[in-house]
Amino acid sequence: MYKLKIRNVSLEDLDCATRIEATCFPAAEAASRNVFKERFSVFPEGFFVAELNNEIIGFINGGVTNEDHIEDEFFETMNLHIPNGDNIVIFGLDVHPKYQRRGYAKELMNHFIEAAKKAGRKNVLLTCKEHLIDYYKQFGYVNEGVSESQHGGAKWYDMYLKLK
Repeated sequence: MYKLKIRNVSLEDLDCATRIEATCFPAAEAASRNVFKERFSVFPEGFFVAELNNEIIGFINGGVTNEDHIEDEFFETMNLHIPNGDNIVIFGLDVHPKYQRRGYAKELMNHFIEAAKKAGRKNVLLTCKEHLIDYYKQFGYVNEGVSESQHGGAKWYDMYLKLK
C-alpha cells in the first residue's frame, strides 16, 4: 500500500485538478480550468493536492475572507480573497471516485485544518449538501442551516469550524 503524499499545488497540476473536479461535481457546480488557474496563482498555499504513487487522486482548495459565510462570487473569482483575513473557506474537497471511501478526503481535510491553524486563521468555512453534513461534523464543523448560496442551483448548508 502506498502512502498518501499531500503537497501544495503547482501549475503542472492544473489539468489534472480540472479533470477531477469535473468528475466529482455536476457541470453547474464544478470550477473551470480558468478558475483553478486563478486560485493557483493567487493563493497556492490554500490549495493542496493528494498524490498516490505519483498520481494526483484528489485535492482541497480555498481562499481567505473576513466574512462569516462564503459568497457565491468567491467560487468564480479570487477578487474577494483577503490574504490576511480571519477565515479560510473551502471551495472544494475532491477525491477521484476510484479512490473514494479510503480515508483520503479525511487526510486532505486534516491537512487543510492544520495549515489553517498554523496560518493563524480563526475559522474554516464551507458549504455542503445535506448528505455531507454528518461527514463534516466528524471534524468538528457546526451546521448553521440552509445557506443563502445559489451556487450551481443546488441547496447548500453553511458550516464552520472554530479554530481559536
